[in-house]
Amino acid sequence: MPQFNPSIMWSCGPLNGTGGAEDQPLCQHLHLVLSVFSLLYLVAGVPVGLGYNALLVLVNLHDQSSMTMPDVYFVNMAVAGLVLSALAPVHLLGPTASGWALWGFGSEAHVTLLVLFNVSSLVTMYSTALLSLDCYIERALPRTYMSSVYNTRHVCGFVWGGALLTSFSSLLFYVCSHVAARIVECSKMRDAQAADAIMVFIGYVVPALAVLYALALISRIRKADTPLDQDAGRPDPSVHRLLVATVCTQFGLWTPHYLTLLGHTLLALRGKPVDRHHLGILLFAKDVARFLAFSSSSVVPLLYRYINRNFPSKLRRLIKKMHCGRQSCSPDQAGVQQVMA
Repeated sequence: MPQFNPSIMWSCGPLNGTGGAEDQPLCQHLHLVLSVFSLLYLVAGVPVGLGYNALLVLVNLHDQSSMTMPDVYFVNMAVAGLVLSALAPVHLLGPTASGWALWGFGSEAHVTLLVLFNVSSLVTMYSTALLSLDCYIERALPRTYMSSVYNTRHVCGFVWGGALLTSFSSLLFYVCSHVAARIVECSKMRDAQAADAIMVFIGYVVPALAVLYALALISRIRKADTPLDQDAGRPDPSVHRLLVATVCTQFGLWTPHYLTLLGHTLLALRGKPVDRHHLGILLFAKDVARFLAFSSSSVVPLLYRYINRNFPSKLRRLIKKMHCGRQSCSPDQAGVQQVMA
């Protein structure tokens, strides 16, 4: 059994033989730093992501009557975050790492994990985009109930369905790129870069444009001095801070991933073989982007925990009910809990 060495978790193999020996120490240092951060994320970030995402889902589903429109979107993102947190060890320590792996798996398992990752990324990005648009609708038209919790739940269901359908087209390209030698019908669909191009356009460009449009409209409303500013039914100001923090976090951590997909597609469209030096840079950039994308599943629930004003009280009610369920609350305690609810 091979001994663990963090310095070879992501190797500098593609840079060997390029004549750039002076780049080797820098390459090794960069990969060592990335390996250390990845291991720290696996040790601390993954448990935090699993714990806080599960807590976010449980707290809101336990008290569904007090859920608001943003809560529904954050539950949706939390479910996607649970999937990403579960996939993180397999991706960061598996064969998808560019130079070192704890285990290996066949092409079918690789494609399955890749599709799950793509579905989670699509749900995350579109939930963020739709949250921005619904926050604008709720602020501009607070009494129309167009952005109600009931409607938002159905929208989130469509988001998951749309993500699965979108990933199906990418799945065909990925499958054919791995098993084309065995299936004649895949001979014209062996280009995995087409799947990357689909993911860049549908998974990043479209939601990014929607978010920019929504934030522009929200900023215009906030600057305008209208009677809506004094409306008692307008959203909580903390919702706007949570929205801005979530948008900046999600797009800040996912943009490198989609940029590497775009770079890979553009290099493939050149029709020329990529030299080992540029290949090594691309692989390192993919490793960094993958690490940042997975870290979003731990950062966003923490933002929700510390910016959302209602989450602490919901969590206390859940803990009290769990404690009450084990020790059979007295009528007085039950009455106090009903008043608190």
